[in-house]
Amino acid sequence: MAQAIKQVKPGDRVKINFNGMLKDGTLFDTTYEKDECVDDDCGCDDGCDGDNCGCGSEGGPMELEVGAEEFFPQIEEALIGMSPGDKKTLTILAADAFGAYNVEMISTVPRSQFPVGITPMIGDDLELVNDDDESMIVTVIELDDVEVTLDANHPLAGENLTFEVELVEVL
Repeated sequence: MAQAIKQVKPGDRVKINFNGMLKDGTLFDTTYEKDECVDDDCGCDDGCDGDNCGCGSEGGPMELEVGAEEFFPQIEEALIGMSPGDKKTLTILAADAFGAYNVEMISTVPRSQFPVGITPMIGDDLELVNDDDESMIVTVIELDDVEVTLDANHPLAGENLTFEVELVEVL
C-alpha cells in the first residue's frame, strides 16, 4: 500500500528553505548554504563570517510552527496544503512586512552628544538607549563635522519582499 503524502496543516512543525529578495532581485536573506555574504547591512547583528551570512539565517532549513506567527503570516498561510518538495513564490507588500519608509524617523543630532571614543561613520548601525532603558537601532546616513543624521527605519522599510519558499519536511 502506498504511503500517503503528508500535507501541511495549521499547527504542524515544518522545515522550510527560502530565498528573500527585493524587487530588483537582490537577495537579502536565505536559508540555503551560501559561499559569500548576502547583505551585511540588512539590520541584524549576525553579519557575515563566511559560513553564516545574511539576516537571521544560520544556514540550513528554518523550523517553525505553522500558524504560530514565527515568520511572516502570509508565508505560514501559504505553507498550508503543501507537501515536502513543493515550492511557492509569494510577495509580501511593504505595509505587511516592515512598513512604509517614514521620513519622520530621520533625525539630526549634534556630534557633541556622542560619547567620547565613538566616531560615527556612514552606514554604521548604532543602538540608542533612552532613560527608561528602551533601545532602538539607528543607521548613520549623513554626517559632517558638526552633526550626524540618523535613520531609525528598518533597512527593509518601504520594500516589497519576494520569497521563494520550499517545504523541506513536515515534522
